[in-house]
Amino acid sequence: MSNAGKEVVLGVDLGGTKILAAVVDREGNIIARNKKKTKAQRESGEILERIETCCREAADAAGLPLNEITAVGIGSPGPLDPIQGVVLETPNLNLSNAPIAPFLNEKLGVPVFLDNDVNVGTFGEFTYGAGKGKKHLIGIFLGTGVGGGVILDGKPFHGASLNAGELGHMKIMAYGAKCGCGQRGCLEAYASKTAMIARIQKRVSKGKISLLTEITGGDWTKLTSSAFVKALEANDKIASREIQRAAKFTGVAVGALLNILSPEMVVIGGGLVEAMPDEIMPIIRRHAEMNCFPIMYQKAEIVPAALGDDAGVLGAAAIAWKRSAEG
Repeated sequence: MSNAGKEVVLGVDLGGTKILAAVVDREGNIIARNKKKTKAQRESGEILERIETCCREAADAAGLPLNEITAVGIGSPGPLDPIQGVVLETPNLNLSNAPIAPFLNEKLGVPVFLDNDVNVGTFGEFTYGAGKGKKHLIGIFLGTGVGGGVILDGKPFHGASLNAGELGHMKIMAYGAKCGCGQRGCLEAYASKTAMIARIQKRVSKGKISLLTEITGGDWTKLTSSAFVKALEANDKIASREIQRAAKFTGVAVGALLNILSPEMVVIGGGLVEAMPDEIMPIIRRHAEMNCFPIMYQKAEIVPAALGDDAGVLGAAAIAWKRSAEG
């Protein structure tokens, strides 16, 4: 079936491993997709060209010429400048002062808008997912690291630096565990998969027994969400302890955010939450309630994310719709 005449945008999710592009209509329906390996250590110019190719192939898959694409939205790791459309630097991609939006605007001939990947994922949940219909929303995504996004009065909040929303680096314990960012006591140092793996390895090296060792074959890069599920089903104490610990500290952070911003909703995403919401969400809610004023907790819903792996491309599409309408 031809998609000619249907208003669509391109949403692009740029990650350290892969580039995802999707053609999306106003209702959030994905019409076509394309995926490419990022090849993150290549020269920045080559990475930009790979993003361009991924966009072109997604449009081709939808049967649309580029001049029928209204706009392109991109979610990228930061720090970045969402106004100029430039990635300033990012640890997992060889991009420094990379003018992604100007480059793609010139190559594709359509307006291009850039924002932080987790801001974009949060905006996706706000527009098409769990937070649809809300005005004030916070997103926290638990993965290799911990990312976050803030929506206030229906708009992504960027702050003075244009890079607000680094919720993974909230301090939840003064001078606590060392974080990958170089500071101490960050939420990411307690609730990220990286931190969980480090603690599990330490316990196993001291002679503790865990089914996770057998599941991964000792290769901790294979410690997936499904591995945690299997271990929990077998009543593995180390796996259970780590899940509870990550959920507890996430809840403490949520409580602080409720006190500061009083959103209508906090959306919690990431592979572990998707895999075991019934185990994780009650712990997060309990510790959030214990760490904020009752009125803040009563006015907020704390829910799992709804869009899964599509949060990035749908959020990027939503950003494209919003910013192209603003002119």
